[in-house]
Amino acid sequence: MEMQIRRFKESDIDCLIKILKLNDQYKYPTIDGPRAMRRVANCESAVSLVAEVEEQPCGFVRAVYDGSRALIHLLSIHPDYQNRGIGSALIDAVCAELFRRGAPTVSATITEQSVSFWEKKGFRRTPAFLVLKELRKTC
Repeated sequence: MEMQIRRFKESDIDCLIKILKLNDQYKYPTIDGPRAMRRVANCESAVSLVAEVEEQPCGFVRAVYDGSRALIHLLSIHPDYQNRGIGSALIDAVCAELFRRGAPTVSATITEQSVSFWEKKGFRRTPAFLVLKELRKTC
């Protein structure tokens, strides 16, 4: 299996949404849907990478570096391609890009089920946790 990692393209959107849905990671379309993917692609602080096999997207990672902190927001691999090193390759690629941009560390938002994967990649738990507020016209 030959895999390539490349920058996100708008033509990836439908495949990436399918991957998110297959992994039960599409709970917030305002954050992860097509419009959000387009916004991320146009954001200079964001990194959005796609893994493909046989020219077909099979996974992706999204991160951001604001000049102080780097954060991996999302990693999703198509179930048919999990446990083949694709997630690890995407993490290595996004970490290399964040380091190139000057990030001294990187954090990740993860689920309890994926802790062992992230620990194998050298991440460790911190006392912080993520909270979410959906913004409206008035906060």
